[in-house]
Parts: sequence; structure tokens; C-alpha cells
Amino acid sequence: MCGAAAGLLISILILPSAGLAHDAKSGWTYPYACCSNNDCREVPASVISERPEGYVINTTGEVVAYSDRRVRQSPDGVYHWCSVAGADTTRTICLFVPPKSF
Repeated sequence: MCGAAAGLLISILILPSAGLAHDAKSGWTYPYACCSNNDCREVPASVISERPEGYVINTTGEVVAYSDRRVRQSPDGVYHWCSVAGADTTRTICLFVPPKSF
């Protein structure tokens, strides 16, 4: 039984956890495709600007077109930004935006 338990432990540690993701402060779960368990966070509205060409990430200058598939509706009505390694200086993976009614 010890060998089986050790094998199970090794499998858990080695296999990727593709079904897991972390939660936003308000409790909804970020999709794994956006966050890889650490890339998303809530950001103040001042970090994102809306311009005719799309959403602008003010810290990087990156423009994410309104029609870009990375743009998603925010379930809690606030902005959430998912960037590579969760850094403020990297490209956008997903951007959760509040619906226009908020």
C-alpha cells in the first residue's frame, strides 16, 4: 500500500492541474485559460481606458480591441486584468470588463 500511496502522491505533484483556477475577490473563478492559477487580478478602473480603438491598458499602452476574444464580461461589474505572470508590464491574456450598464 505504501508504494501505491507514493505513486499517487507523485502523480498529483507531476500532473498539471488543468481544471483548477483561482478566484476573484468577489468569489467567482477565473477561467484557467486566462489565469494559469496566478495571472489575474482585480484592477481599478483607472488602469483601463476606453478609446475608439478599444480598451487601453494604461500601464503598458497595449490596446485590446473591443471585438478581441480576450475581452470578456466581468461577472462582478469591475475590471479584472490577466497578464503574463500577473505582471503590470506584460501582455494581456484576458480582460474582464464591466457591462455598459454598470
